Amino acid sequence: MGLEQPGLRGALKSLVTLGPARNDHWIGLRTALGIFLPLLVLMLVDRLDLMVFVVFGAFTGVYGRVDGYWNRLRMQVRSGLLFFAVITLALAASTWWVAHDDPELKSWQIVGATTLVAGICSVLAGLLRLRPAGSLFHIFAFAAIASIPQPVPFADALIATGATMALAVGIGAAGAVGQWANVWQRTKLPPLSDNVKKAIWWEGLFHILTAGAAGALANIVGSQLAAGHNYWAMVAAVVPLAGHTTRLRVRRGIHRVLGTLVGMSLMAALILINPPLWVLVGCIGLFQFMTEVLVMRNYFFAQIFVTPLALVGVTLVTGLSTAVMYDRIVETVIGSLVGIIGVLAGSAFGRMLLRRRAEQA
Repeated sequence: MGLEQPGLRGALKSLVTLGPARNDHWIGLRTALGIFLPLLVLMLVDRLDLMVFVVFGAFTGVYGRVDGYWNRLRMQVRSGLLFFAVITLALAASTWWVAHDDPELKSWQIVGATTLVAGICSVLAGLLRLRPAGSLFHIFAFAAIASIPQPVPFADALIATGATMALAVGIGAAGAVGQWANVWQRTKLPPLSDNVKKAIWWEGLFHILTAGAAGALANIVGSQLAAGHNYWAMVAAVVPLAGHTTRLRVRRGIHRVLGTLVGMSLMAALILINPPLWVLVGCIGLFQFMTEVLVMRNYFFAQIFVTPLALVGVTLVTGLSTAVMYDRIVETVIGSLVGIIGVLAGSAFGRMLLRRRAEQA
């Protein structure tokens, strides 16, 4: 793919180079249906107040990029249970703990609690062998729901979440129809080595440090810049941690910022056109499809569609607004910078440990 070429030429080439296709259109279709169909139902029954729970429940479908129906079922059930726990905890925090009437205290509560979620879910995702790894989606889900000042009744929220997760799992398994002989073929997961377990815990620590630092900086600097949605900075901060090398991790952070800036053009076009609600719901499905088709092949291209996907989701009920566009840019820049600095610091720390071990050998 050319992603490992050093220097400015390699960095520029990485923006326009597509990696090899791996039947990405199928997971794109599964995730698009998994989010479009529940939103369509909510629109028809006039319950878009449950939209956030449906959207995050649909994230279960993202964890289906694995061969074999049994393997996919195993991963999606594990990811769904973890998401359900995170969403339940976030709803409880919003209802009984977060001080919605004190914006300053609320912002620090969200950052503190989300930082813990970032570390815990990163470790659990590693131990459960979830792919994509890390806690990006869990950070997003927890912080967004915990920030809602007047959450819907518990039962309604959890039913909508659970039903959407069940749909995602069902869509993921739908291809098994007529192929029963292959359904029970499974890949036995080998036990995690001590080195892998240690790496998982280190990743959890880095998720805590980067997410916490980004959230704190968003509270301090973002507030001075009149930007809200501090958790967007926390999400952006952990994006670079998913790369396999330091160079790829730094480029993911840069791609996050550049893709966000380009994606704003799609959001601006939607605001200008101001289409009816059913068209916006269709756009969410389309953007989800394009994101999953591209995310493993070129992160920059994927972010172009992630940006309007997130912003339309935020403003779907209240009406499209340009205010969130400013917030998205500011918080993404803050978070990506923190994430890149964290990657470079972590790389330097790793090299230092290796030198010390070599000296002691």
